[in-house]
Amino acid sequence: MPTLVRKTLSDYRRALVGWTVGVCAFLMLYLSIYGSIAENPDFYENAAMAKYPGALKDLMGGLSDLASGPGYLQVIAYQLFGPLLLIMCAAVLGNRAIAGPEESGTLELTLTLPIGRRRLVVERFAALALGLLGIAVVTFVLIAGMAAVQDMNVPIGHIVAAHTGLFLLVLFFGTLALAVGAASGSKALTLAVTGAYAVAGYVVETLGKSVDAISWLRWISPFHYFLDGRPVYQGWPVGDYLVLLGASAVFLLVAVLAFDRRDVGV
Repeated sequence: MPTLVRKTLSDYRRALVGWTVGVCAFLMLYLSIYGSIAENPDFYENAAMAKYPGALKDLMGGLSDLASGPGYLQVIAYQLFGPLLLIMCAAVLGNRAIAGPEESGTLELTLTLPIGRRRLVVERFAALALGLLGIAVVTFVLIAGMAAVQDMNVPIGHIVAAHTGLFLLVLFFGTLALAVGAASGSKALTLAVTGAYAVAGYVVETLGKSVDAISWLRWISPFHYFLDGRPVYQGWPVGDYLVLLGASAVFLLVAVLAFDRRDVGV
């Protein structure tokens, strides 16, 4: 493993451990509730539909199938809380790749080493991807285990497919944060752009199914290529996942070219 990748992962160590523990604790808490819901499905489905009517229900993932194992897993792990928490983690780590060190003044020291700017960006991306992959593996093991213990009746292959899509979605936003940081050197701008795109993309994908005025925007939402294929129910939407992977590759290229041409003060 290249030295800079190891060094970056070492710098990320506390953040990765903290996010992994926090996300796992949150998912374990909510997934453990499914047993109670499965015992009285009609009550919980009616309560959810009454509490979140109309557009708010769409934002919450529909909720019509909440009491089933696949429906509950979809809403908790792959529609709302899983993507929300892990995208936040990816944005923070992507922000620390270039923009954070640049604002703190430590990036200039790194650039004095015998390493090209393009290689620096690529190796920081590699560390980001490996860190996110580590969190994805741990959370997958937890979700698969909880789904089995709680008798959610979701095939393990479908969980693998959904979790792969979640990783690709999170990697997309992490790479976006890396690209904005590489182009601007601003932590605030990086978080603002990444957060705004995440919120807008989710709203467009969930509400766009029923609001014609914004339905065409679903094609530029990364959530469309994760959620529309319904991997928890149907398995692998390979074409959609290739779009997410390709988009991340484009952002990586943008990051490399932008940082290579920008004055960083060295």
